[in-house]
Amino acid sequence: QVQLVESGGGSVQAGGSLRLSCAASGFRYSSYCMGWFRLIPGKEREGVAAINRAEPKTYSTYYADSVKGRFTISHDNAKTSIYLQMNNLKPEDTAMYYCAARQAWCDDSWSAETTFHYWGQGTQVTVSS
Repeated sequence: QVQLVESGGGSVQAGGSLRLSCAASGFRYSSYCMGWFRLIPGKEREGVAAINRAEPKTYSTYYADSVKGRFTISHDNAKTSIYLQMNNLKPEDTAMYYCAARQAWCDDSWSAETTFHYWGQGTQVTVSS
């Protein structure tokens, strides 16, 4: 069974940076789309970024418009962990951040949470002004 464990959340002032990590285990197939979502109180959970895990689409990445140029998603060489480097953080980035995975390539549907099968427990990010 796929398990996802997030870490790296915390509190930071606006303009600061944080790096989230998601340790993944239990993959039975070679191809997955892994992504980061966030949940802001009073709003629906939204896709932040996604990346394909495994060749040949290893370097395909996807971002929400609100984070383009500030956030970077990546994975380690063993492709067992993904990361979200968040720079120039804003108060509106405050949310619970979740790692997610699905047994299909990332594509234009990457931000649809209902297409993801596996979820981590979440890590809180708080940005103060």
